[in-house]
Amino acid sequence: MDTIKFNDKGNIKMIAHRGLSGLERENTCPAFLAAAMRSYYGIETDVHVTKDGKYILVHDDDLNRVAGLDISVENSTFDELRAVTLTDIDGVTKRADIFLPTLEEYISICRKYDKVAVLELKNRIATEHVWKIAEIIQKMGWFEKTIFISFSGENLVDLKKKYSTATAQFLTEVATEEVFQFMVENDLDADLCGYCVTREFVDRLHKAGKKVNVWTLDSIEHANLAKLFDVDFITTNILE
Repeated sequence: MDTIKFNDKGNIKMIAHRGLSGLERENTCPAFLAAAMRSYYGIETDVHVTKDGKYILVHDDDLNRVAGLDISVENSTFDELRAVTLTDIDGVTKRADIFLPTLEEYISICRKYDKVAVLELKNRIATEHVWKIAEIIQKMGWFEKTIFISFSGENLVDLKKKYSTATAQFLTEVATEEVFQFMVENDLDADLCGYCVTREFVDRLHKAGKKVNVWTLDSIEHANLAKLFDVDFITTNILE
């Protein structure tokens, strides 16, 4: 198994979506390491707050898809979630090294291999937890090499209240005037779904001083189109 090579990427920086999730179970240390040992600029993951106020990395709100278990992430304790063995990407095979990582484990891998951490704050997180997550990363010495992303604009606004220099991208599935103004007014870059990207919208964001990330592109055809639009980042499961 290997990545699909996007050799003519120009200045585009490639972000491994949920780690190298095309090869390893998403949002696990094996997926982060698979990305870290390749040419990716950054490694993306998702952080949830557990029932007992700790932080664990997983995309979905439950473990049905990644473990076949009807377990709610935010209504479970960290220890309960940590004890679960996930399935491999075939949905069947169990491996002892596939489990839900901590925030610290993820940042440690990014730091060791000098990869930018792209951290999605999942759902609406209480302000104190947004700040605590940022504080943990700052204490680990990787704050300047972390990009915070979220569909919740409130999370990013809260982040900027205390950490004004944080690099943050607003995740959105629509390219509207309201979204554009929100990013401009709150000092946020753009993280756009692939099907809502247009050259005009990208140009407008660039003129406003905003960088543009596009997700989730897994074909050379789509990546080449994004390159024509002059995007800054591509988030991908398998392209390299």
